[in-house]
Amino acid sequence: MTAGSGVQVVSPGQTYVGKQGFTYGAGASAETVGAQRICMNVLPMPPGARAKAHYHDKIETIAYMLHGECAVYHGSQLEHRLLARQGDQVFIPADVAHAPANESGAPCTWLVVHSSGSDQDGIVLLPALDALLAARVPS
Repeated sequence: MTAGSGVQVVSPGQTYVGKQGFTYGAGASAETVGAQRICMNVLPMPPGARAKAHYHDKIETIAYMLHGECAVYHGSQLEHRLLARQGDQVFIPADVAHAPANESGAPCTWLVVHSSGSDQDGIVLLPALDALLAARVPS
């Protein structure tokens, strides 16, 4: 890093557990480099893994599927389902309830970007939707 420039490298190996129920590969964020308006982390999902239903208060999300495939349930009652495959980008507007679920039988890995310095900012968990989704989708 050049003195005073703020440019930094985040090397692989750091992890953290998010409110969504997963262990993330820490990337550039408020926690690692002091980011203020954007962050990017790696989300590996084993087969059968499902996030806790949630939304990001006033924060947009873009998720890029690095490898594998994964369903993403979304909507006020998680009534919509899309399937993201390797190379796909999924945009989730601010305040939209969602829960990715790896139903593929193989691991998948997302690269996740949020319009906030930390991906844990503004998370609102929706336990009633977890129960609803669990009743519809076997884990």
